[in-house]
Amino acid sequence: MRKNNASKYLAYAFLILLALAWLFPALFGLFTSFKSQGDIMEVGFRMFPANWIVTNYLKLLQNTSSAPIITWFFNSLFVSTTHALLVVVVVSLAAFGYTRVNFKGRDALFYGVLAISMFPSAVNIIPSYKIVDSLGWVNTYLAVIIPGLGGVGNVFLVRQFMQNIPAEYDESARMDGASDFVIYKNIILPLVKPVLIVAGMFSFVGSWNDFLWPTIVLSDVKKMTITAGLQLLQDLYGNYVMIGQLMSAAVIAMIPTVLLFVFAQKYFIDSLNLNVGIK
Repeated sequence: MRKNNASKYLAYAFLILLALAWLFPALFGLFTSFKSQGDIMEVGFRMFPANWIVTNYLKLLQNTSSAPIITWFFNSLFVSTTHALLVVVVVSLAAFGYTRVNFKGRDALFYGVLAISMFPSAVNIIPSYKIVDSLGWVNTYLAVIIPGLGGVGNVFLVRQFMQNIPAEYDESARMDGASDFVIYKNIILPLVKPVLIVAGMFSFVGSWNDFLWPTIVLSDVKKMTITAGLQLLQDLYGNYVMIGQLMSAAVIAMIPTVLLFVFAQKYFIDSLNLNVGIK
């Protein structure tokens, strides 16, 4: 019993250290966004502001020309939400095909695609850009929404969930004259709702935090996502005088992902239980 308690306490201590390692820079950035120029340039380390101010946020929000942070925020919100919704549709259809539709070479095709996905994503940047350019999507929202819709990681996650649903459901529905699409829509989708929500959230966060690809395909300041905009802000404000505004922009960029984590923890837990939707 003592050994079990010791292991539990060690695990808790390790998790607390990991949490602190993540929280400390986030909290430091948050507090820095409320610091005055004098506090930021002060020699030595100071976690909390000597005088709390909101001037950094006001100046940042008032800049609607060279750094339209509100426009970037809503651009990212539109791109990430649209991308996540389309991912749910594409991934659920792909997983349904790989688990509920029998065709020759089905498993070989899936594992082949899974093997190809093991290559680093940086390898695909130039081919992806050439494809996007040939379609005329450069500097449009399509360039940051469409690529990555069929991410193999999400397909694998939903496929594993679907495989646990008994095949008898499909057979009973087919005996009643249901087509594959009816089975997908009326039987499978309700059962895999928790994991689809998780896949959608992963896609939203991945799209929201994506930095490299938007900076490559978007050049119009008014069309930039917030991550690409932060890079522009770093070029504009990358000195001690403007570091408070840069931190303010970073805090604004964190808001959606933090809220998503707070309100969606239940679905992360449900997705770990493969039987959650089966009654």
